Amino acid sequence: MPASQPTVLATSGGHRAGPRARVLFDSLVHHAVDLSGVDGRRPRILYLGTAVGDAEHVTARMHEAARVAGFDLTPLHLFPMPNVDDVEGTLLDHDVVWVMGGSVANLLAVWRVHGLDRALRRAWQAGVVLSGVSAGSICWFEGGATDSYGPDLRPVVDALGFLPYGNGVHYDSDPGRRPLIHRMVADGTLPTAHCTDDGVGLIYHGTRLVEAVTESAGKGAYVVTCEGDGVREERLEPRLLPPTRY
Repeated sequence: MPASQPTVLATSGGHRAGPRARVLFDSLVHHAVDLSGVDGRRPRILYLGTAVGDAEHVTARMHEAARVAGFDLTPLHLFPMPNVDDVEGTLLDHDVVWVMGGSVANLLAVWRVHGLDRALRRAWQAGVVLSGVSAGSICWFEGGATDSYGPDLRPVVDALGFLPYGNGVHYDSDPGRRPLIHRMVADGTLPTAHCTDDGVGLIYHGTRLVEAVTESAGKGAYVVTCEGDGVREERLEPRLLPPTRY
């Protein structure tokens, strides 16, 4: 049962450490499943680890996180080649796509080589919930600030553009991101930007921002718009999601 309309949950969170596992799925991943409308069976999550080079140890941690959460997880690997014959069919057979953080620049290049950009757009339009953290957030927008090219943050402006905004992630934990997003919006490198503190997610129906949610109390979301020669930043107060019970 797909979501009733194209849905994105773009986040700066979704993972936490557990007492018996290195990584557990936190409330944002569970909320992505809720948005998909799945009912009466185990949710099916498609995991995309392209931004970390399909690292096997990260995939193993995602499998463990899914097991604990009660989800079925399928990794879609693109290194050294796609691990499924029908990439688009595999996407459409899942409820949620979860994209790991890492290098958004590398992610975009590899996805385009394999036509995954087009397949993801069709999956989004068909009601598969698109979600992810960090690079897995920026990818759905026009672009944002990235450390894909080295330690110094730089603009990326050729993301998928499903959502016609800029995107700022880790807005409270990486001191360089807020000023760079402000400069990019002020000089027109990016359009209006939607930004998230760690632990916060933004929900879109179609291309409309409908709600900010968080798994961490006290965190915020932000809308940065061009105003004169500068910018205006508006804070959005996210709704606190229920904690995970494991």
